[in-house]
Amino acid sequence: MTSTPTRYFIAIPVYNHGASLRQVVEGCLRHHDRVLVVDDGSRVAVADLVVDLPVELVRHESNQGKGAALLMAARWGLENGFSHMVCLDADGQHDPDDLPGFFAAIKEDPLAIVVGHRDFDQQGIPGSSRFGRQFSNFWLRVQTGIRLKDVQSGYRAYPLVIFRYLNFWTRRYNFEVEVLVRAAWAGLPLKDLDIAVYYPPAAERISHFRKFMDNWRLTLLNTHLTLRSIVPWPHRKIVTAGKGALPEETVSVLRPLKSLRFLLLQNITPRGLALAAALGVLLGTLPLLFCHTVAILFACSFFGLNKVVAVSSSQLCMPPLVPALCIQVGYFMRNGEWLTELTLQTLGHEALQRLYEWLLGSLVLAPLLAVLVGGLTLLLALLVKSQGLVGVSTRE
Repeated sequence: MTSTPTRYFIAIPVYNHGASLRQVVEGCLRHHDRVLVVDDGSRVAVADLVVDLPVELVRHESNQGKGAALLMAARWGLENGFSHMVCLDADGQHDPDDLPGFFAAIKEDPLAIVVGHRDFDQQGIPGSSRFGRQFSNFWLRVQTGIRLKDVQSGYRAYPLVIFRYLNFWTRRYNFEVEVLVRAAWAGLPLKDLDIAVYYPPAAERISHFRKFMDNWRLTLLNTHLTLRSIVPWPHRKIVTAGKGALPEETVSVLRPLKSLRFLLLQNITPRGLALAAALGVLLGTLPLLFCHTVAILFACSFFGLNKVVAVSSSQLCMPPLVPALCIQVGYFMRNGEWLTELTLQTLGHEALQRLYEWLLGSLVLAPLLAVLVGGLTLLLALLVKSQGLVGVSTRE
């Protein structure tokens, strides 16, 4: 992907915010001269409110949702040669005086999506907003492994490249969640920026968020994104680690050095490899019958670890060796002696007891094996990196 000059504009999506729109626009014009107002089918005459201000105006004939308005603004920006879009709400909640912080963040990291972190340490913040923020923050971490302080904030800076290369399904409030997840999957960083926030008294507050329908849409979206996040199928990348295409490789515990070389080429750190391997062995040792892989993929998404490494490492724990060791340890913990009789009685009729002993033994062996495999992975990765073996096509 070639770099383009940094050129940004301000986008203000508006739907029936006649009372506050002009003040927001004037505040933006104090900091930047390119402002786009996106009228998402308002019943009020938005054009009349800004007719004497030096702004651009585009319009949907009918209300299509905030996501559709932002996509319309992004298309306008791409058509007019802009590289970035800073968007803020028209209801007066966001302070235009925070715009210089977004401009500086764009220059510091042009590929990052910058999300305003609203100051909720003040009176008058609705309890539903506090809960919603924590709820969305949690699911973003599950789906991407990234911690963000305020996923629901609409005050953001977007690199327009994401709208050129990625496709989005949603068009309403849930779009602001989807765009963060898909951008993170595509390799773009997500960054926080502390901002002010103003919540007017409840009687004066204008919100078009429909509690049932919009929460239902968010539930469907989070379900889809969570399931997609645990599927070990590569996401479309905008930002890649290496220069050019990487060769197709298979990561396998049977070829450790070759696998480590391939993974280090993708800018996965030795520490990251070790943690992923340890997690795979930790969960692979536990008696999570028929759901080891799902549990590992879910945990990797939450902690931002490499799924391929974790799943590959968990294969070391496949029956019969590791489960048998766990059962022996669990049996010893219960009876003070080792299980030496392997018969239909001990393995068949007493199967539930063996499962309980497998669980007991795994609670002891899982952390020990995880430390052992993680430590060995770290040592091998550091060896490969220090000896300059990354990219060398030697045979194992």
